[in-house]
Order: sequence, then C-alpha cells, then structure tokens
Amino acid sequence: MQLYCMVRKYIPLPLANTLTMLFKQGYIYIMSNQYRTTLYIGVTSDLSGRVWQHINDQGAAFVKKYKLYDLVYFEYYERITDAIDREKQLKNWHRDWKFNLIKSVNPEMKDLKGELDL
Repeated sequence: MQLYCMVRKYIPLPLANTLTMLFKQGYIYIMSNQYRTTLYIGVTSDLSGRVWQHINDQGAAFVKKYKLYDLVYFEYYERITDAIDREKQLKNWHRDWKFNLIKSVNPEMKDLKGELDL
C-alpha cells in the first residue's frame, strides 16, 4: 500500500507512517486514585479524549481495576515519538521519583481534569 503525498509522488506506507508519527503531537499523563496511592503512566495524542475514556471505564483495565480516575500530571510534546520515549523513561523511574515529579508542578496533587475540555 502507498500514500499519495503533496508533491504528487507515491511514498511507501511504512515511510508515510513514520512521517505521520514525526508530525503528530503527543502527551504523557499520570492518573491516580483518590487516595494517591497508585499511579498509571500513559501516552496519547488526544489527552482530553484519553482521560474521558479512563473515567468512563473505556481505558486500560489497570485504570479501571484500581479506580485511577484523577489526572495528576501531564506533559505536552510536539512529536508523539518524544512522548513515547518519555513514557518509557518514566515507567522505569522509582515510585518516589514519580511522586516528586508530580509534586514539582502540582504540590497538592489535585485532579487536573478541570484544565481539559471534557
């Protein structure tokens, strides 16, 4: 399969997918439960939509199981590939490091869903 690009040439689909990924924005986000005892780190190109999925039990099974419905942290990236790299990095962090990161911008660990258009 090929994709027709603006310069009127066909480019192979793997290259087209790579180009799409390079120009797609991304977010990493951290969800938590009401007691702030469990964290979930995810990546998405649509933060509002993904959080909506989680709070309506249409997201990851882990989020549903532990009732992780509060958005406590997120970062924006111009390229989804950078967001994916950051997600991988954060998933390897120690628990305390993650909490310190959240508290560096959200000291009270408040739910940030109000900052999104849900």
